[in-house]
Amino acid sequence: MSLPLSVIDFCTVYPGEEVRQSFARSVTLAQEAERLGYSRIWYSEHHNMKHIASAVPAVLIAHIGAQTEKIRLGAGGVMLPNHAPYAIAEQFGTLAEMYPDRIDLGLGRAPGTDMNTLRALRRDPSAAEGFPQDVVELNGYLTGRSRIPGVQAIPGAGTNVPLYILGSSMFGAQLAAKLGLPYSFASHFAPTHLQEAVSYYRNNYEPSDRFPNPYVIAAVNVTAADTQEEAERQTEGVHRERVRSMAGRGRFLSEEQLDAIINSYQGQQILDMLKFTAIGTADKIRTELNQFAELAQADELMISLQGTSHEEAMRSMEILAEAWDLDPADTAGVPGQ
Repeated sequence: MSLPLSVIDFCTVYPGEEVRQSFARSVTLAQEAERLGYSRIWYSEHHNMKHIASAVPAVLIAHIGAQTEKIRLGAGGVMLPNHAPYAIAEQFGTLAEMYPDRIDLGLGRAPGTDMNTLRALRRDPSAAEGFPQDVVELNGYLTGRSRIPGVQAIPGAGTNVPLYILGSSMFGAQLAAKLGLPYSFASHFAPTHLQEAVSYYRNNYEPSDRFPNPYVIAAVNVTAADTQEEAERQTEGVHRERVRSMAGRGRFLSEEQLDAIINSYQGQQILDMLKFTAIGTADKIRTELNQFAELAQADELMISLQGTSHEEAMRSMEILAEAWDLDPADTAGVPGQ
């Protein structure tokens, strides 16, 4: 049996669009992913990024859950230091009551934004230091074993929403192993420590009652097309937009300026973030993803669809589903259950 495939949706806002168009596309993407047999869709908390509309994953999940039937929906992730654990327990407890056995909660400790925006969120940058304790507190609310006497999350208590530790370094691997939780590595944009972190996690995993075995979700970029030439054309466009966004930071860049940055050390550093990308037709994509899954010691792959338009991303998802022989009857479920 092939590994489950899931999708992370950044709710991209393309130039000249309204945010509401991004949300409408996210519904379409989720419905199509469900029809094709993908296991989950996750939404990641980002702030103050004009091309990403997934600032509030819980609200998006509620909207999309009402228009899908069985695909698992989750945060990939909520940046927990930005929030009170109690508030997140209430939010995701509410979702779990709305959509039983469909909700996941991935947790990250990065702010998901810049320092100015962090101040606007009324958060102290040092809040990240309490991430391990916040995870334990949050889990207590969701399992009905609150660590604060007399305080229960309602909704939330007893929903047992599964927690996933997100990471791109050794910190997340160590914490997930210590707490006996599934681990999701952000190798789609932070490839450097993938093998080291996953190996540590597997070798040092401390079984928990709910998750007796380690479980690794590894994220990978995919650009699938009907021809290799088309896939490479799309990839070039993705690369140019990635460098424009990260190096330009809102400034206008001519094509000549963009070329110069792409060919610079800075530009190559940005593109190196996309190291783990499968590019090509169905057969090539299948081969490359199998190789990546082995390298990552993955139990599940989280796909970041890379294209320069919604139509390209949708076609890429369809080609990948055919290449992977996905079965719409399958869902990933909760690891260990």
